Amino acid sequence: MKRAGIAQLKLHPGKAPHWLVKRMMPMAGALCEFIVDEYGSKELLRRLADPVYFQALANVLGYDWDSSGSTTVTCGVLRSVLNFDQHNVVGAGGKGLISRKTPEQLKALEDYGLDGTKLANISKAVAKVDNAAVQDGYQLYQHLFFVDAEENWTVVQQGMDNSTSDARRYHWTSEETSSFIEEPHTGMISGQVKPSTLDMTSKKSDECRKTSVDVVKEEPLRIRRLFHDLKPYGESSLIPWLEEDGSTGSLPAYKVIPHRMNWNAVRRAYQTQPSNYEELLFMNGMGPATIRGLALISEMIFGSEPSWADPVRMTFAFGGKDGVPFPVPRKDYDDAIVFMEQALNDAKMGRRDKVVGLKRLRKFAPPILRSTREIEQQALA
Repeated sequence: MKRAGIAQLKLHPGKAPHWLVKRMMPMAGALCEFIVDEYGSKELLRRLADPVYFQALANVLGYDWDSSGSTTVTCGVLRSVLNFDQHNVVGAGGKGLISRKTPEQLKALEDYGLDGTKLANISKAVAKVDNAAVQDGYQLYQHLFFVDAEENWTVVQQGMDNSTSDARRYHWTSEETSSFIEEPHTGMISGQVKPSTLDMTSKKSDECRKTSVDVVKEEPLRIRRLFHDLKPYGESSLIPWLEEDGSTGSLPAYKVIPHRMNWNAVRRAYQTQPSNYEELLFMNGMGPATIRGLALISEMIFGSEPSWADPVRMTFAFGGKDGVPFPVPRKDYDDAIVFMEQALNDAKMGRRDKVVGLKRLRKFAPPILRSTREIEQQALA
């Protein structure tokens, strides 16, 4: 089931405190090892692809519920601790400039017998979709690609709306992504619902996708004329939208006309004659402005309307490191790490009954932790 949500993922400056990260790493390693040991690496990838589970994992590890760092720090911790020997899973990529090295790092996995080139192409495709096909105002800056030895994969990436300092996280997994261009996400989470988002991956955008492909098969000069025919819609006066009481109404989303198109990319598309929208989207030069321009031509000239609905819909929240709604209990955290590592060692030695003792972890939760959990469960119900 697709999972979408809203949480206050605000930009928090500075680095995660060292005292927390050094605890997050052994805890995350142990938790992931338990999951893989009991259910397999595919189950771990499935859980990381669920935005609700991922958010809860970040909070279990002690990070803020309301920080963009809940994504970047948790991904960084997971990338550091996951390995083929213990988890049958590794992570590639990261934040900022490191994210651009993801394809290179995936190709290096050919040393382990994986098809690194195929994985690198998947990584590029996922980033292209969330950058150009879903135009929600968030600029991608973090990309983490998790993959197991059987080439099952999950991608967690995040973008930032610089105008509001709000973050949005996108989740993908090979288990559910049968198409890159039609509702491929396993979920999204954000701090806001945008009033208008061009979502070319929505099923409702199917006719617009087909029309966009038909449009680029036309002579580039004709496409240029169609595009210029749109400009008056973006430059018209607000006077027709004024209400009798003097207030102004909201302009439709299609009033936002791109300032320019990549006409070289349009010309290459005409020469290539793409057979479907996926081929069109993944062509070099087909950036957000060109994709949007083609969508607007399809809608306003030919009547094939895309989806303008933001795919993020539901709300939830957890708690974390800055003391809201409760501070991280450091001693209890350390005791829990020791207990889990001991339980793992017992399981490896054949004492599987000890794993059942994980329920004893509840004793490490102070009363305020239990009451907060009860409040959350009631709110979610």
